[in-house]
Amino acid sequence: MPPTAPSPATTTGRRGPVPAARRRPGPRGAPGRPPASALARAALTHAGPALAGYLAVRLLGMLVLAKWAHARHHGLWPVLATSWDSNWYLGIAAHGYVLPADPKETSNLAFFPLYPALEKAVAAVTPGSRAGVGLLLAVGFSLVAACGVFAVGSRLHGRRAGTWLTVLWAALPVGVVQWMGYTESLFTALTAWALHCVLARRWVLAGTLSALAGLTRPTGVALAAAVSLAALAALVRGRRLEWRTALGGLLAPAGWCGYVAWVGLRVGRWDGYFAVQKRWDNQWDGGIGTLRDIRELLVYAQRPPLFLVLVTLVLIGSCALYPLCLADRQPLVLLVFTGALLLVVLGSGGVYFPRARFLVPAFPLLLPVALALARARRAPALVVLAAAALSSAWAGAYMLLVWPGPP
Repeated sequence: MPPTAPSPATTTGRRGPVPAARRRPGPRGAPGRPPASALARAALTHAGPALAGYLAVRLLGMLVLAKWAHARHHGLWPVLATSWDSNWYLGIAAHGYVLPADPKETSNLAFFPLYPALEKAVAAVTPGSRAGVGLLLAVGFSLVAACGVFAVGSRLHGRRAGTWLTVLWAALPVGVVQWMGYTESLFTALTAWALHCVLARRWVLAGTLSALAGLTRPTGVALAAAVSLAALAALVRGRRLEWRTALGGLLAPAGWCGYVAWVGLRVGRWDGYFAVQKRWDNQWDGGIGTLRDIRELLVYAQRPPLFLVLVTLVLIGSCALYPLCLADRQPLVLLVFTGALLLVVLGSGGVYFPRARFLVPAFPLLLPVALALARARRAPALVVLAAAALSSAWAGAYMLLVWPGPP
C-alpha cells in the first residue's frame, strides 16, 4: 500500500506529526503568521489588568486633586500643565535655548531637549496650545511607561507580579507628576522599554531608546551606564564580537553625551553643562549634602515641612529596597540602573525637595514589594493597595496645592 499522506492539520518531522498550531511561522504575510493587529490585541489583553489598575489609581489621584483644588479655589489645569518646570519646557519649545546676559543667572540649558521638541512638533500639527499638548504627551507616555513596567515585571516573574509592579508604580507618593507637564513619564517609558529590550536581547533598540532617554533627563546617564555595561557583559560571556550587541552598547550613551557636549560648545567651556547646573545649585558632593539635609529634618528641625519629611522617607525607603533587589538577584541591567540612579540622586548636593520625583523612574526597586504582594492573600494585598493609592492621592494634592515650592 502507498504511504498515507499527512493530514492538512499536521506536518511530519523527525519526531512524528507536528500540529499546525506549532509550525514555525512563515515569512511576513504568510498564512501561518498572525497579523500585527492580532499580536497587539493579544498584548493589550495580557496587560489589561495592569493598565486598568494603573488608570484606577491615577484617576483616584486626579479626583482628590480636583476636589481639593476646587475647595481652595485653584484651577486644575494650570497646576498640571503650566507650573514650575512645565513653564521652562514650554519656554524652550517657544523660544529655544537662551544664554542669560548675566553668567551668574540660571539658564534653560539645564533642561534636556527631547520633551520640549516633542511639544513643539506635535503642537505645530494639532490644534490647541503647547501646554495642552505637553500635558497630553505626559499622560500618553505614562500609559506607554505603564505597559513597559508591566512588560519588565511579567517577563521576570509572571503576569501577576507585573500587574502589581505597575499598580505600585502608579501609587508612588509623588505619582501625580506622571500626569503633569514634566518629563518623568517620557523618561520612564523610554527606560522601561530599554530595560525590556536588554532582557529580550534586542540590543540595537535598547541602545536607541537609551540614547533618547539621555536626551530627556540628566539621569539618563544611569540608563546609559546600565545598557552599556549589560552589553559589555554579554560580549564577554559570548567571547566573540556580536555587532548588534556592540552597537547597542555604543548607542546607549550617545544622547546624554551629545547634549552635554553641545552645551559645552554653546557655553564655550568643556564643563559647560556642569557649570550651568552649578548655577541651579546642583553639583556632585558624594552625598554629603543629602545626609546633612536628612539629619537637619529628622533630628534638629522642630517642625520640619511635611513634604520634605515625605521626600526623606522616599529616599530612605529606596535605599532600603536596593539590598532586597540584590538579594533577589535581579538582572544586571536593572541593578546597575537603579544603583546608578540612586547614586546620582543621593550624591548631588543641590536642592533637596525634588529628590523623590527624580526617583519615579526607578520602578525596579518596587519588584521585591510586588513579588510579596503577588504571593500574599488577596485581602491583605488589597488593603495595602488601597492604603498606597489613597496616600498617593493625598500626597499629590498636598504637594501641588499646599507645599509652596516645586514638586
